[in-house]
Amino acid sequence: MKELLSFIVKNITASDAFTIDENVDGSKHIYIIRVKPELFGIVIGKEGRTIKSIRNLAKVRAVVENKSISVEVDNL
Repeated sequence: MKELLSFIVKNITASDAFTIDENVDGSKHIYIIRVKPELFGIVIGKEGRTIKSIRNLAKVRAVVENKSISVEVDNL
């Protein structure tokens, strides 16, 4: 899952200035995308459309892997 999120964010931002942290809370996996403040708006997108699309793609992959996930965005 981290590889998928990394691929998506890298191609959206055209930068390697981000990290992806994974926290496991019971059966739920929480992925936190940490980006520099100048790239934060690119990852969120207009009216949150980009991050919603990233979450939808991640949820499709999670269903295939039989996982429960959450994707969040934060500053570095």
